[in-house]
Amino acid sequence: MDQDASSSGGWRFAQCFGDKGDVEDITEADIISTVEFDSTGNYLATGDKGGRVVLFERNEMKKNCEYKFYTEFQSHEPEFDYLKSLEIEEKINKIKWCKRQNSAHFLLSTNDKTIKLWKVFEKQLRVVSESNLLDGQRSLPAPISSQHLRLPRMTQQDNIIAAVPRKVYSNAHAYHIHSISVNSDQETYISADDLRINLWNLDISDRSFNIVDIKPANMEELTEVITAAEFHPTQCNLFMYSSSKSNIKLADMRDSALCDKHAKMFEEEEDPTNRSFFSEIISSISDVKFSHDGRYILSRDYLNLKIWDINMENRPLKTIPIHDHLRGKLCDLYENDCIFDKFECIWSGDDKHVLTGSYHNYFRIFDVETLNDVVLQADKSAFKAKKIGGPLPGNKGGLKNGRPTGMRENMASETLDFNKKILHASWHPRENTIAIAATNNLFLYSAA
Repeated sequence: MDQDASSSGGWRFAQCFGDKGDVEDITEADIISTVEFDSTGNYLATGDKGGRVVLFERNEMKKNCEYKFYTEFQSHEPEFDYLKSLEIEEKINKIKWCKRQNSAHFLLSTNDKTIKLWKVFEKQLRVVSESNLLDGQRSLPAPISSQHLRLPRMTQQDNIIAAVPRKVYSNAHAYHIHSISVNSDQETYISADDLRINLWNLDISDRSFNIVDIKPANMEELTEVITAAEFHPTQCNLFMYSSSKSNIKLADMRDSALCDKHAKMFEEEEDPTNRSFFSEIISSISDVKFSHDGRYILSRDYLNLKIWDINMENRPLKTIPIHDHLRGKLCDLYENDCIFDKFECIWSGDDKHVLTGSYHNYFRIFDVETLNDVVLQADKSAFKAKKIGGPLPGNKGGLKNGRPTGMRENMASETLDFNKKILHASWHPRENTIAIAATNNLFLYSAA
């Protein structure tokens, strides 16, 4: 395995949760739609299209960074909006952890319309062990006088993990919610749909403040939509949101109650020679993330990953091509709707690496300084390889024209399966451990 680790940048397959069966047998409800580590990295949450949230806990018994099942609960149910004749899916779009204040965990989960604040805690189950009619399992005759009456005794039977919704934040979005972000003050959070961003207080569920509204008076004049939004990690007055017009706006809530006028706009001028029918679609930003120190912004569009300096608005510091090999296939990708796939991007805990996904369950990790990258594949064969002690799939590769081929060459091959894609991932805040959502499986990889 050591040889294999060196050829994959030191990354090793650690664990796989979920059904190990064939892709054809997958139930739609089991497809993972979001994954998120908490601020300590000791807990990991996933949400799926069936409206369920599954939590994993760090397994302290193991020396390596391994996780075990903690609890599962049904966060959202399918609903029907009778006024608009609209079905509301139960699919979990985003999960965000709140910082832990006591022994309980608090996390926000959202589907297209409703956000819920969940409290997850350990609860003691107690049962009556002694009473006037019972002594343990043994039945007693009924007491014949008041002197023989005794108080019932309770004993602890078991510990269970309970999940209860503490708050339900609803009826604030006319369009589908795609982003939620908890503020660094841990008192407020924002939720964003295609045209509006709302600011909420975690303690108040019946009222929110609209802080961004880009809806035109006439919807026929609509030219752009909001695609992602996030609070600054340390300054509670700053947040950013990205647009389908390939720009990122930084807004300051101290300026005005409605933050339609941005403080900064990060946008790169398009090269007219590269313009095509698909330009607007592929330049739409699917995800944005602040670095942990708040100095840099990471953005992902269909073809590229970009790193921006918060002090330089006119161009990114670095542009990293991810899907250059797909430029010639944009017509096919438009036909099968894959061109609209929204890939997420994430920073490592120390901001030295960035990660994003691709097709055929490939994902790439880049060194921010050197842009050296590692290509890995979240594939079931990794699970089998670990079982039999073999290498990770694809890192050794075969031979092509006498030369070894690795994952990078495989990634650009004609045989990519566009139904297998890595859209969602999360990076442990303190260690080099990553969680990758691959259809209905959760893969964990770690590096020294």
